[in-house]
Amino acid sequence: MSALLGLAAHLPLALLHFLGTAAGWAAYALSPRLRRIVRANLCQAGYRDAATRRSAVAQAGKALFELPAIWFRSREAAARLVVEVHGWEHVERAAGAGRGFIVLTPHLGSWEIAGQVFSRGRALTVLYSPPKLAWLEPLMRAGRDCHGMASVPADMSGVRALYRTLRGGRAVGILPDQVPGVGEGEWTEFFARPAYTMTLAVRMAASTRAPVLVTFAERLPRGRGYRVHVEPLPERLADETEARRMNRALESLIRRCPGQYLWAYNRYKVPSGVRPPPDAARVCSRAAGREDEAAVRQS
Repeated sequence: MSALLGLAAHLPLALLHFLGTAAGWAAYALSPRLRRIVRANLCQAGYRDAATRRSAVAQAGKALFELPAIWFRSREAAARLVVEVHGWEHVERAAGAGRGFIVLTPHLGSWEIAGQVFSRGRALTVLYSPPKLAWLEPLMRAGRDCHGMASVPADMSGVRALYRTLRGGRAVGILPDQVPGVGEGEWTEFFARPAYTMTLAVRMAASTRAPVLVTFAERLPRGRGYRVHVEPLPERLADETEARRMNRALESLIRRCPGQYLWAYNRYKVPSGVRPPPDAARVCSRAAGREDEAAVRQS
């Protein structure tokens, strides 16, 4: 598998994205559960239009098929995929504070290439959850670690490693929109519905006084590469928890490129052992469901 991915890394990014689009639509057409989750999540965020839904299906496939180019090209070749970086002055300011800083990268655009941008010229330790496919884990770690990142598991050993990294004045990276385990999160709004939200990043920021940045790598059309956006967390609103502040920042990023968010992820699931929140979900119309089925047929 490593050899195959190494060969795929030499394919043009535009071709990888074309193949990913086809794979995304195939998965969407064959899985009623996937269609249900995508449709419900888009509806919850207010996106009932077919155009955003079609983009979300295609972009999910691209996120998978672009991995060989990001993980298995040389560091220099992978770096050339990033054509623009907006807001890098926030990184320089955070690094200059000398306390280390926290980078939050949601499942928006190419989160893998976004992490690599931060690892250039400085150490970056990222927290990861092992994939469901066991054979993918060594490939994932090899692809990430060879570009200057250090991957640590999402357990107590990994959390301790993140704290050591921050206290050493270096950067850490976290995917903040993953559903955490029992006792590791709190219920707070995400697109107007309670979502069990990880509190690790905000607790680390509070205890270490580390600055927090949010970032995403926008996927450009026709395989032209990526445009990376970096910005600090917004100011906290009155009576707003830190977890809600983080979710509000993520919502703002997603609103810019809604078709590139991973709506296929079951963000509102209730982890085992966690008491469910009061149901505050909006109900999608049946019309949206009929439009979705029509989009599958047209694809």
